Amino acid sequence: MVGPAAKREAVAHLQATMGLSVAAACSFVDADRKMIRYRSCRPPEAALRGRLRDLDNERRRFGYRRLFILLRREGEASGINRIYRLYREEGLAVRKRRSRRRAAGTRAPILVQAKPNTRAGRWISSMTSSAGRRFGVLNIVDDVTRECLAAIPDISISGAGWRVN
Repeated sequence: MVGPAAKREAVAHLQATMGLSVAAACSFVDADRKMIRYRSCRPPEAALRGRLRDLDNERRRFGYRRLFILLRREGEASGINRIYRLYREEGLAVRKRRSRRRAAGTRAPILVQAKPNTRAGRWISSMTSSAGRRFGVLNIVDDVTRECLAAIPDISISGAGWRVN
């Protein structure tokens, strides 16, 4: 989303470089001509902006709400919406906290005994016979030697009765 100030600059640039009229440049940029001619009557509020910047530099962890309270204590009569607008226009924001340092060092893998028949993995594979019936095969494999200890086919295999040590 491009704001009115950027559209004003774009129209002025098109007029200067390409020699377009205001109406043509506005239609090219998709801006209303009233918006291009508009001049703000709002006072610059330079003192309030400066004080807001000073307070923000003193108290870096304070957001616009807390700065509004501090300004109100100093006698500033501005409302919270004006303070928020100036806070955003000045580009102020609460600084992000740096993340905590993580534990240094590498993580060691869990050591598994490298002996045959100490640990086995199991999984069920599902297949279809030539007659079109589905059946499963329970495969039990030794993790160290990669040897298939058992392959048990069955039409219905539930996981409840199979334990491998």
